[in-house]
Amino acid sequence: MPPLRTALLQSSGRIGDVAENLKALDEAAGRAAAAGAGLLVTPEMFLTGYAIGEDVPRLAEAADGMSARAIGEIARRHGLAVLYGYPERDGETVYNSAQLIGPDGTSLANYRKTHLFGCFEQESFTPGDTTVVQAEYAGLTIGLLICYDVEFPENVRAHALAGTDLLLVPTAQMHPFQFVAEQVVPVRAFENQMYVAYVNRTGPEGEFEFVGLSCLASPDGATRTRAGRGEEMVFGEADPELLRASRENNPYLRDRRPGLYRSLI
Repeated sequence: MPPLRTALLQSSGRIGDVAENLKALDEAAGRAAAAGAGLLVTPEMFLTGYAIGEDVPRLAEAADGMSARAIGEIARRHGLAVLYGYPERDGETVYNSAQLIGPDGTSLANYRKTHLFGCFEQESFTPGDTTVVQAEYAGLTIGLLICYDVEFPENVRAHALAGTDLLLVPTAQMHPFQFVAEQVVPVRAFENQMYVAYVNRTGPEGEFEFVGLSCLASPDGATRTRAGRGEEMVFGEADPELLRASRENNPYLRDRRPGLYRSLI
């Protein structure tokens, strides 16, 4: 299979304005497709903005709601898959979620953040209860996590053991934790032998200061692309052949001794 060219959209959009964020997504999808990308990844809560406070219940939508249908049309029109972050309503419950829409406009996977960070998230959302959510796309097994989730090694190892090739991590990484983007994410890719696309917000938003530094890290420990601190779109390729060769040469997963680790759970 050819490499999957992946566009990482580092942007905070417009806080609280879903219509404007959909317009921005449409424009970004056009640019990504024109650059040969088959996948566009946006940050955590891109649809609404992150620091929306008490507006979370008002702005939350069902996984198959109006915005999902609009994004399905964007994906169809531009012929690529789109991963977007949003507040998901399921009855009276609200989750911090990410949904992957295929180029035919249908949902490939929907993930609910399992590890909620800080008072805002813990007061606004219910944690999800499914660690590994995957989809097959472009010859790769795509996995989904959100932000804080990737900082727990158990989460990423669970994806590795389930066969994830490319892990998509929309994030709202804030100051002073930029070392996660710079150091933790490439290590996660190397120790679990997968690609990790970590896509951040940027700039001030409410009480938060997002640091950017979105990246695509590869299983050989390299950072294939890295954004700066401002709004931008960067591109990287998830190459199945590099993944195969790296897994063949790196013994981490083969040399595990699970019987020794039972005390960890």
